[in-house]
Amino acid sequence: MSSPARPITAATRVIALLGDPVAHSLSPITQNAAFQDAGLDGVYVACRCTQAELPGLLRGLALAGGGGNVTLPHKEAAAAIIEARSPAVRRTGACNTFWAEDGVVHGDNTDVAGFRRAAEQVLGAPPAGTRVLVLGAGGAARAVLAALLDGGAEHIAILNRTLSRAQAVASRVGDRRVHVLASASGLDTERFDLLVNATRLGLSPDDALPLGLERVGRVGAILDLVYGMHETALVGEARKRGIPAANGAEMLVAQGAASFELWWRQRAPISAMRRALEQAVAPAVAASVAPGTATQGA
Repeated sequence: MSSPARPITAATRVIALLGDPVAHSLSPITQNAAFQDAGLDGVYVACRCTQAELPGLLRGLALAGGGGNVTLPHKEAAAAIIEARSPAVRRTGACNTFWAEDGVVHGDNTDVAGFRRAAEQVLGAPPAGTRVLVLGAGGAARAVLAALLDGGAEHIAILNRTLSRAQAVASRVGDRRVHVLASASGLDTERFDLLVNATRLGLSPDDALPLGLERVGRVGAILDLVYGMHETALVGEARKRGIPAANGAEMLVAQGAASFELWWRQRAPISAMRRALEQAVAPAVAASVAPGTATQGA
């Protein structure tokens, strides 16, 4: 049974999501439910901001005793702003969670653990030995690569609109299992166990597919990191073709729980977060979250 809602006072700790856009985010719903369930004096809000505004907001929130998450398109910029970087931030060059300790702004990347949980859910097993196609080369894609490599994926192909950006991400990873595709040409003869959409395509119901599935020879499962109040076009197309698919709701709960534990130094009430998400979203989104498990980012 959850605790009564606390009034917001001058002592209330402010935790914020920074990004652009943020209006679609369900993080305020899951995090505020968690704060209430745990009886914590905190409030979680979403703040749309530009990259120029990010340093002042991030540092100000953290040093004032709060903290927050960072989402598209600012995760890489956030990694350069924080002062104490976790191994996950140093490895990926992206930060999605921040807070301060003793006047020092800390950052972590909980997307890595969140994606690992979500990938295992849609695959039905860890990604060891799998062939994966990753669409995108931003902060979310970097977390995806780290989780897949740690999980033992055999072959990872990156396809991104800007080739040089994909090449830079692959170079940073420095693993022979990661390959950059110059274009989608030739994918019709390829077979992948998992396709991951790590782009922002799908945030709007009117967005085009990040990649037409008819252009790929075979896809065993699909994980679209985008989530919202609608089923993404990619998940819808996958289901039409009988391909197991999930959106980013699973990853949202897992990475959100990990962020909660960094801010509050106590175990996250995952069941409360999941209940809030299931009550808030459309049936198509709620259906992609498996009961009894804990998760594009915030």
